[in-house]
Amino acid sequence: MNEQRQSFNLSAWALTHQSLVLYLIVILSVAGILAYTQLGQKEDPEFTFKAMVVRSFWPGASAAEVEQQVTDKLEEALQGIPEVDFTKSYSRSGEALITVMLKESIRGKEVNDVWYQVRKRINDAKGKMPPGVVGPFFNDEFGETYGSLYAFTRDGFSDAELKKYVENVRTELLRIPDINKATLIAPQDEKIYVEYRSAKLATLGITPLQINQVLAATNTVTPAGVVEGAEERVFLRVSGEFDAIAAIKATPITVNGKTFRVNDVADVYRASLNPAETRMYYQGQPAIGLGISMRKGGNVLKMGEQIDAVLHQAKQNLPVGIEIQAVSDQPAVVKSAVHIFMKSLLEAVVIVLAVSFLALGFRMGIVVALSIPLVLALTFLCMKIFNLELQRISLGALVIALGLLVDDAIIAVEMMALKLEQGWDRFSAATFAYSSTAFPMLTGTLITAAGFLPVGLAKSNAGEYTFSIFAVVGIALIMSWIVAVLFTPYMGYHLLPENLKEHPHDAHGGKFYTAFRRWVTWCITWRKTTIALTLGAFVLSVILFAIAVPKQFFPASSRPELMVDLWLPYTASFNATEQEVKKIEAILMQDPDVASVTSYVGVGSPRYYMPLDEQMPNLNFGQLTVMTKDEHVRENVYKRVKQLFDTDFPNVRGRVTRLENGPPVGYPVQFRVIGADQRELKKIANDVAHLMRQNPNLRQVHTDWGEQVKVLRLDVNQDKLRAAGLTSQQLAQSLQMAVSGVTATALREDNLQIEVISRLAPDERTRLDYLANLPIPLPSGSSVPLSQLAKIKLESEESIIWHRNRVPALTVRADVIGKAQAPDVSNALWPKMQEIQAKLPVGYHIEAGGTVEASKISQDSIAAVMPLMLIVVMTLLMIQLQSIQRMIMVLLTAPLGMIGVTIALLLFQAPFGFVATLGVIALSGMIMRNSVILMDQIEQDIHHGSAPWDAVIDSAVRRFRPIMLTALAAILAMIPLTRDTFWGPMAIAIMGGLFVATILTLLFLPALYAAWFKLKPAQSV
Repeated sequence: MNEQRQSFNLSAWALTHQSLVLYLIVILSVAGILAYTQLGQKEDPEFTFKAMVVRSFWPGASAAEVEQQVTDKLEEALQGIPEVDFTKSYSRSGEALITVMLKESIRGKEVNDVWYQVRKRINDAKGKMPPGVVGPFFNDEFGETYGSLYAFTRDGFSDAELKKYVENVRTELLRIPDINKATLIAPQDEKIYVEYRSAKLATLGITPLQINQVLAATNTVTPAGVVEGAEERVFLRVSGEFDAIAAIKATPITVNGKTFRVNDVADVYRASLNPAETRMYYQGQPAIGLGISMRKGGNVLKMGEQIDAVLHQAKQNLPVGIEIQAVSDQPAVVKSAVHIFMKSLLEAVVIVLAVSFLALGFRMGIVVALSIPLVLALTFLCMKIFNLELQRISLGALVIALGLLVDDAIIAVEMMALKLEQGWDRFSAATFAYSSTAFPMLTGTLITAAGFLPVGLAKSNAGEYTFSIFAVVGIALIMSWIVAVLFTPYMGYHLLPENLKEHPHDAHGGKFYTAFRRWVTWCITWRKTTIALTLGAFVLSVILFAIAVPKQFFPASSRPELMVDLWLPYTASFNATEQEVKKIEAILMQDPDVASVTSYVGVGSPRYYMPLDEQMPNLNFGQLTVMTKDEHVRENVYKRVKQLFDTDFPNVRGRVTRLENGPPVGYPVQFRVIGADQRELKKIANDVAHLMRQNPNLRQVHTDWGEQVKVLRLDVNQDKLRAAGLTSQQLAQSLQMAVSGVTATALREDNLQIEVISRLAPDERTRLDYLANLPIPLPSGSSVPLSQLAKIKLESEESIIWHRNRVPALTVRADVIGKAQAPDVSNALWPKMQEIQAKLPVGYHIEAGGTVEASKISQDSIAAVMPLMLIVVMTLLMIQLQSIQRMIMVLLTAPLGMIGVTIALLLFQAPFGFVATLGVIALSGMIMRNSVILMDQIEQDIHHGSAPWDAVIDSAVRRFRPIMLTALAAILAMIPLTRDTFWGPMAIAIMGGLFVATILTLLFLPALYAAWFKLKPAQSV
């Protein structure tokens, strides 16, 4: 014992510097509490969207022309950028949109450099664009999340008046330091319309072009000169710019010696854009949204308080009739989520304390109990230092870590108590654990942490999303070892009595230990049978896991919102889409389980929730955010909405989804058909869709290529056109001016410019039968009907053309029904898809997309790191065991967890997803930690003179309590997580796997050791 005092020992150092240790305990606890109060809080972890949207416009061009002349040239420019994973694009009438997706291995800091290269190449390609192309425009903030989203509704006010009030509130909100952006959603821009009748203009001899020219020439700002005096300068200003509608109406037009005013020949009025392009409703009332995003590293709760203060003041200043409604209140969501997880954490603490007190007794339990808040305080302090925030992943990781961080403290306290029972003094007993188990404990701790290494190093979107599991658990485990060897001996020294020598009998001689000793003896005696049974159970579990356990990528979110999508035919007008949206909105507002309904027409909801699958603007698209009253009634509303689409909306392709967790995927089951010829693609896609419709687990099977759209093609008689003094370009401009309207000038009002648009009156421009008689102005001042210059034919063309990596790609998509999991459905269909692919012409192939593709990318990123994890674990084992044979034996216990994982998942009918995968990998580290402890005990007993046969049996019996106790603490601490949708499958997998593997470790490892070294009873060393 004196030798124990004299050799260097960290625990001994702590006991010889008790004042300093007490000071460190107090100061670090206070620092941890302060760090916790300053940790950033979010709903989801920071996540870099590695996507850029490049959008171009070519008014008047068909989808095929846009594809060939715009999209293809831009995609060609992007080829060869090594960081680009793939490009996907669509071409439709007048518009090209390319989404550039980077490789998931690209880290956030590198993304901006790649976007610079993309911009550079696209700008270099501008010279190849045909005349008339507008853009390209770049959006590399596609992943901006407007977590705080508000709807401003109006009653008795115009859209323009409402917009001014919203902009005033926005200005005030932007003064808050933590706000990054405050963006208006679906604002209704004002226009001034000059609408004329063709017959009246023809009678007066006025052409629409003349009206536009006069308006533009009058409303101009042109320098009139500066008078340079001897001592000062005086600028000359010429009036004429429009400052009101009255000025536009009174603008004179002189034609053939006659002067008219604009309001003599046209109706002039001010209104919102008509027809509208986007519109937002809240509870059926017209609204303008205000989306607020937080700057990186901001405090969401503090920002929320400041937003509430600004909005409270704004509500007092707003007139009656304008109200502010919260669509998404991220600070409230985060506060609630953190509260729920902290409650789970507290429950886990209580469970671990109960295990400690019941298994160790009151005094020893107190020592373990005091170590928990200390480890948590140190963990919070390190999280603050490394900028780790409290969010869904890190909070779940804390609960996982809680069951593991008491392991070292339990081992240290139990060892101290054992030595006190043997008559040692408190100093020697408190420091013995360090000399005997500190480094095996450190090895076990590092091995457990290494089990989470694939999470930390996985180069994928899912890996980035779940990174804080590795960071938080790793920090907590390291801190737990430091507390166990530095602070726990100090607390045990003062709290455990020195006279614990109350049990002169063998501590492991009770009935239970006698029975367990017989079990271990039987296992090593019948070692081949034990190994064979274990191996058989493992093989059976792997087979059952493959065929019976449902697979998924990420589970659905537990948030109460539902997203309802409505797609009309591509030719549908904005008004037609709006009517369908209003129809389903009215039904949902009457649902007793629905709290509120926010509707969007022509555009989808802004990204108010990070994993939201944001939709691009489309006139034939509508989306509703349905806020149900809670997660439980959400499922009832979900079923009712699906029923509505099946029975009441024949002209709509409707979809209702829960919010996702993890990186957004979109439709869960997707198969892409890729090839050059569009007709062949459609033929193959029909075969793919037919197979998918035969699967009973799929619904709403469709393709992302819309139906063909109707177009009126004008076959121009060029001879007659030239005889009339016109060109095809001038004819197209006349038609555009008459039917859709053109911007003649702009009214400058305060800091706004309101476009002045001239066009035909509504009853003329909206009638197809009037088109043939539409008068086309001639340079001579007269006009001729359109039918004299061109033949009008009704044709059809592609509404939209999709590309992937510059090649036409047609995706067949579907949702799953009921409890079916998308990866299972996709994997079941894939062999049949391969049969179709085998018959395809050269250059055509089928790819699996959706969740099975995203899951594979994530699994591959994990697999790529597994060799490194294995090397780290093997190195740690070799440092500790100094034996290749013993290292291999420990490694062979790692897969045993699969037996319990399969049993638990099947028993609770829990799906196996990406998060559960991470748990199973980490489980191997927990199992090997227990194996190291048992193996080290065997080697110590043999070193101290025990026969190997007896050493194996005695070690298994002696290490039963600490191994089972630490495993039980880890298992029971995860009970609160089983209620959580996101963490539930992972918690169930770890609980089942660790329970079974711990028992097998105490039985299988002794049998394996005896078989490996061919041990016999009473064999000498």
